[in-house]
Amino acid sequence: MQPSNLLKIESLNDDWRDKDSILLHACFQLLKDFVEKEDLALGNTDWNADEKHRLAKAEIDELYKWWISYTESDTAEEDSFELENNMLIRLIKIRWALWT
Repeated sequence: MQPSNLLKIESLNDDWRDKDSILLHACFQLLKDFVEKEDLALGNTDWNADEKHRLAKAEIDELYKWWISYTESDTAEEDSFELENNMLIRLIKIRWALWT
């Protein structure tokens, strides 16, 4: 078992980043690790148990696909910042389901 207090953020390099950017990347790294390393399909959660779980699984899948295809804008555009905020909010709303 690896230390749980370390998070390797694969989408960031060693260059300086502002905390708002790190927050986005850290949260979605946790989601990515959950899907890829904790083997979402084989975990302890019955995703078909009820509508709440089915919707959470669908949201996890959708957010994961968005993050995998995410490309950061070179400029701080208001539209992209708003989209990133909306995706973060969606992730926080299903935080309860991110365990195995």
